[in-house]
Amino acid sequence: MAWLLAVVQAGLGARVAWRLLRSGAEAPIDAVAPGTVPPACISVLVPVLNEAARLGDCLAGLLAHGAEVDEVLVVDGGSQDGTCDLVRAAARRDQRVRLIEAGPAPEDWNGKIWGLHVGEGALGPTSDWVLVVDADVRPGPALARSLVARARSRRLRLLSVATAQQLAGHLDGVLHPALLATLVYRFGRPGVTTARPDEALANGQCCLIHRDLLRHLGGFRAVRDSLCEDVTLARLAARAGEVVGFYETAGLVTACMYTDWQDAWRNWPRSLATRDRLFGASGWLGLLEVLLVQALPVPVLVLGWRTAGLRRVNLVLAAARLGMLLGLARAYPARPWSYWLSPLADLPAALAVWRSALAGRHTWRGRSYAHKNGSIVAV
Repeated sequence: MAWLLAVVQAGLGARVAWRLLRSGAEAPIDAVAPGTVPPACISVLVPVLNEAARLGDCLAGLLAHGAEVDEVLVVDGGSQDGTCDLVRAAARRDQRVRLIEAGPAPEDWNGKIWGLHVGEGALGPTSDWVLVVDADVRPGPALARSLVARARSRRLRLLSVATAQQLAGHLDGVLHPALLATLVYRFGRPGVTTARPDEALANGQCCLIHRDLLRHLGGFRAVRDSLCEDVTLARLAARAGEVVGFYETAGLVTACMYTDWQDAWRNWPRSLATRDRLFGASGWLGLLEVLLVQALPVPVLVLGWRTAGLRRVNLVLAAARLGMLLGLARAYPARPWSYWLSPLADLPAALAVWRSALAGRHTWRGRSYAHKNGSIVAV
């Protein structure tokens, strides 16, 4: 059994290594000068629900943008804190800001996508691009035009950004990178374009899509029943023959996703599993890579298994994991010392993602969802 495990790990490890070698070739997106893209060519959609504590920094960054941003539509899903008051105050300072009250999502809709769908219907007529930004994102003033400039130069109609992350303490510094690594093992490094649905990745925190492509895909309605709507949108675009881009930026945007490690543990695996109606066999194989290639080497070495071949394979995989730890460090500009211990959380992180992929029900933002034939319905 030990030799069989070693052979499987080696085979999956070779797949991961080839994926990592093929990805990450394109440079991060740099800031471009004002006037590089046409004025009023970008509409920004910000879906929110009880985001008064985080939305202020997001809006401040968006309002620092220049004439390329035609409008900033903040779509509220029924907030009961001061979110709407915050948006109204911003609208008084800048006429580009509008509050769109979407109300609670219907039962067969992901709540965030319901907000984006309502926002899509309220878009003005002049913009060619839609930039989706989450409330936990802190955009620099050159973000939107720089994304459009990269999309135009590479002839892309959908790209998204692996945002730099701000960690919420030492425990989050251990867990968050281990969870993030599960994506890198399955999809490769940022700085890549692909037209293959099984390789397509997106980050809904900061995602740019051309309005013609959005219409062609059926609008945000096309991903209303997904718990990983960003990845599903990218997969649908690739299936339609589009090349999809996934990039880092040179300091253009940061995000603070969760309040602490417990918040990340409860909520991030739901979307990290990337299980949707397009998931398929390749999705399950990717999860197996996470378990056997990322998570298992440290436990095998600690337990001191005596089979020489198994030890050698896991030493190589553990060394590769340390190399990835060095590469991932740039995603955390202000990382605590505990970041360097994050491989110790690989096994719990992998099991959490597997648990989410296998779960029949999920809870998010106070609503419960059930999987049904690869889609979700509220229960």
